[in-house]
Amino acid sequence: MSTRPTILALASAVLLAGCASTSLESPSDGASTFRHAPLVREAFIADPSAHVFDGRIYVYGSHDVDEPPRDDEPGSAFVMRDYRVLSMDRIGGPVMVHPPGLRLEDVPWADRQLWAPDATHRDGRYYLYFPAKDHDGIFRIGVATGDRPEGPFTAQPEPIPGSYSIDPAVFVDDDGARYMYFGGIHGGQLQRWVSGRYDPAMGETDLQQPDAPALMPRVARLSADLLTFAETPREVMLLDDTGAPLLGGDLDRRFFEAAWVHRHDGRYYFSYSTGDTHTIAYATGDSPYGPFTYRGVVLTPVQGWTTHHSIVEVDGRWWLFYHDTELTDRTHLRSAKVAELVHEADGRIRTIDPFVR
Repeated sequence: MSTRPTILALASAVLLAGCASTSLESPSDGASTFRHAPLVREAFIADPSAHVFDGRIYVYGSHDVDEPPRDDEPGSAFVMRDYRVLSMDRIGGPVMVHPPGLRLEDVPWADRQLWAPDATHRDGRYYLYFPAKDHDGIFRIGVATGDRPEGPFTAQPEPIPGSYSIDPAVFVDDDGARYMYFGGIHGGQLQRWVSGRYDPAMGETDLQQPDAPALMPRVARLSADLLTFAETPREVMLLDDTGAPLLGGDLDRRFFEAAWVHRHDGRYYFSYSTGDTHTIAYATGDSPYGPFTYRGVVLTPVQGWTTHHSIVEVDGRWWLFYHDTELTDRTHLRSAKVAELVHEADGRIRTIDPFVR
């Protein structure tokens, strides 16, 4: 395969929220059309994590491939083996698919499943954070560095000490401090860490407590060199409007995976996937550590079981990057999309419907 990037020209009107949709119908109801077009068609890029680096938009995501699973654990169909980065000068402009920035065989500690990544940068250096299963089948979070936003990246020889589970997302606060949010239940193994140490016997048992507080995502401030945690990861508390923790049986609101944080008008917004109920929900707070109070839904269910997103500001406008299975109708072959996101005057986020109904 050629290592030259591929440029796809996509019309701006197709990509922007509320504009012309694609002609394909949603198999879910046979009547709706997709509101937004895939960013690219020749590579399946899911879990899109978007950032603006040096005036250009970069999207880091999982590279879905159609390969046989290696184990029978939850999520075994997601066997991603490398990371491909997308980039564009503007929303709606041509999208470049870069060559692989990091491959599984170049991560000394990793055995399989390069799942949803994220990235940050400082002083001309770029940092790619990623989960993978080690040789014992335990998800850890690694970091790789490079001189260009798209890579190539060189992985550290060991995962971040004290890291576990999946879906790292790095938020840069106004003071320059960087915080990593992470965690995912079921296949993401967060339920196996409730004691502070990995316990394979836990399995799904702690998820079968609907009247107990739900498992919460984790956060840790990154060290000055951005290669380790500066503190022990702590829980991110998600609360209802009475101040009580969301419960494990509250499937419409509890955390499943795909943590993301952005800041708007002084508020911290924590958004995430609810998993079984297939929405991107959000909560707000006054600190990057939380607690965060549930506020509503960012994105209603897409086609496909999984949902995963990022939120980024570009030239004064806000955008939601997400994925669905429009091109394949297969849960493990997903495509990244983008929609404009609106913060209402009262601080709420206007809910986005991925379909024209």
